[in-house]
Amino acid sequence: MARNATEAWIPEEYGSEVITRISRTSAVEALASRIPMASDTRHVARSAGMGVDIVDKGSSYGEDVSLNDEVILYAKKFGKAIRIAEEDINDALPNIIATKMNDWATSYAKIIDNASLAVSAAPGVGVPFTSLYQLLHTTDAALGYTADANITTAAAAGAPTYDEFSTAIGNVEIGDYYDPATMVSIAHPAFRKSLRGVKDSQGDPIFVKGLAGTPDTIFGVPITWSLGARLSATATAAPSGRPLMAFVSTDLMQLGIRSGPESVFIDGRDGLSALTDESILKMRARRGWAYGHPAGGSILVG
Repeated sequence: MARNATEAWIPEEYGSEVITRISRTSAVEALASRIPMASDTRHVARSAGMGVDIVDKGSSYGEDVSLNDEVILYAKKFGKAIRIAEEDINDALPNIIATKMNDWATSYAKIIDNASLAVSAAPGVGVPFTSLYQLLHTTDAALGYTADANITTAAAAGAPTYDEFSTAIGNVEIGDYYDPATMVSIAHPAFRKSLRGVKDSQGDPIFVKGLAGTPDTIFGVPITWSLGARLSATATAAPSGRPLMAFVSTDLMQLGIRSGPESVFIDGRDGLSALTDESILKMRARRGWAYGHPAGGSILVG
């Protein structure tokens, strides 16, 4: 990737290896509704729906009294810097800068999924957003949602049953926000092993492996695999908790785009870095996240 001498932040171009790797690895970046952010906060309207009545000839229309509100996206920065010795840049046959940028892209893809889907704590130090898990783990009286109503935990770790998979997806299907056209499953690959052996009462597998570019499916719902979909106390690119399978609507996944992915290369011949012959590569992206309504999502804890 070409650099200029002004050392300004350079956004990755669409179709670059960094963007391609993020889209391939991050379910959230690939599937969520992308909301442009012109500042560090953005209010996104959330509709409470609208009713409909039978109106007899000559009668008055009833007025809808649904209370609309909003969700707020807060842009948080995901970044990292690395020092690279001038000798490594000059002597190495591979492009070490491009390699490190791709490595960052992989880690970013996992941490944005983890932060958006699987962190078990409320926003604070190390927790940039209210994750889907935390949203479903919290009572919201204004929305009529009770904590954990849409969270199903497998009784046997590593071996969820047919009924547990069915209950998890059913929690979304019975809600007002169910839309088969936008429904997807986001799951950690650890579920692949257990899914292969689960069959319905007719002996048919609920998991169907996609062929010729089509996605894998469960109960006919496409699955996107995510290495970030493991429970963790804070956002991390290497979560180690129990794997999650989420059933969500892409319309309710709100990903705020403030900037990036972008990078800046600070030449080791300038400033104090000249004393060590080390250049600095910095990568960052600023993102916000919110899931539109707890009734529109569910989680199976594997």
